[in-house]
Amino acid sequence: METRTTVTQRLSFFIFLFIFAFSFTDCADTCEETNYFVYYEPAYATSAEIKAAVKVEEPIPLSDIGRIYFKDGILYINESGKGIHIIDNKNPKSPRPLSFLHIPGNYDLAIRGNTLYADSYVDLVAFDISDLANIKEVNRIEKLFNNYSTLGMMVSSDKGILTEWRKVEQVSVRETDCNAIYQPWGGIYYDRGVAMLASTAQSFNSKTAFAPTSSQAGIGGSMARFTINGDFLYGLDGANLDVVDVSEQSKPVAKNEIQLSWDVETLFPNKNNLFVGSRTGMYILDLNIPTQPTIVSQYSHLRSCDPVVVEGDYAYVTLRSGSACEGFTNQLEVIDISNLKMPTIKNTYQMTNPHGLGIDQGTLFICDGADGLKVYDASNVSAISANQLAHYKEINAFDVIPFQQIAMVIGKDGLYQYDYSDIKNIKLISQLPIVNQ
Repeated sequence: METRTTVTQRLSFFIFLFIFAFSFTDCADTCEETNYFVYYEPAYATSAEIKAAVKVEEPIPLSDIGRIYFKDGILYINESGKGIHIIDNKNPKSPRPLSFLHIPGNYDLAIRGNTLYADSYVDLVAFDISDLANIKEVNRIEKLFNNYSTLGMMVSSDKGILTEWRKVEQVSVRETDCNAIYQPWGGIYYDRGVAMLASTAQSFNSKTAFAPTSSQAGIGGSMARFTINGDFLYGLDGANLDVVDVSEQSKPVAKNEIQLSWDVETLFPNKNNLFVGSRTGMYILDLNIPTQPTIVSQYSHLRSCDPVVVEGDYAYVTLRSGSACEGFTNQLEVIDISNLKMPTIKNTYQMTNPHGLGIDQGTLFICDGADGLKVYDASNVSAISANQLAHYKEINAFDVIPFQQIAMVIGKDGLYQYDYSDIKNIKLISQLPIVNQ
């Protein structure tokens, strides 16, 4: 039998172990270190100032191109944060710039009939483009995009509309938690603004860090955040999907806002469904009730950037690594969607750093970043890599629209167009270069 002294000794020993373990854990989780950051403060403009800056100008050189859109022989190319290049592409061998539609805070667009819809910071703006020589703003939904540009931070709306994060100075920050979690955009909240580690601040674009596609509608690229299906425009706004009635083209009406996920990135319509690419998977939405999109199913993958296109019973998804995506996967995934409620992976193909993609009657175009444009016969989804038709390494490709035997490709160096009417002899037929300013 144990004596009272023995029991007391054992109890004291266990108390000692508990205190030791707690102390050790506390020491392991805390420390102090000083890191150097570049500090940015929010910069504002008034709504009146932004509206007054909307105008049609003479053509300007391509400089920092983003989204691409095509309708009725006209190419619309977004200049990130600035507006839209309007290019006559009826003869793709000789594209002819017509004008530049200056729209502050513009990153995406969609067209129905003779009306172009574009974001301008927090607003959705409608333009009459029936006469391209006389484009007019006809309507505006103010403050539609309420998640715009905040980097998750509450900003002072009474000061106006947040237009950029303005670099102020380098600051040193003493951190007491060595395991501190940084925000998804890579920095921390600091004072009245945000701060990025000095070692990575060069990759942070303070002006574009917050940048947010029916028979009558045009064709958008796979990286699009706007799309039109029937009488409705769908636009991504942070974690939300905004639904806008555009049945009366010049009078868009906001109808609904659906919460999806913080990491949604791209939209692709197909029949009465909307395919939403996100960093962690693909959502399939039912649009039978257009104002109330409902999630049919979700296909999950490793964390990665994720545009998607659809043809027939298959969805084609490119996954890529990158600072914004925080992933390490670079591949093409082919997903069987014959049963929309149960999408299943069919095949996976390794890529270099794939961005946008497009498909036209079984011909698959993949913009593989610095590794160029790759073209495949995808009629046999189980042997895509064995059926490569062409590889153009000279272009750092971002997104593509293949339509009527012309592939319109945007990349780091400009707009490239390829004739694929003879699939065994694809030819580069024109190029509009980027001008470094």
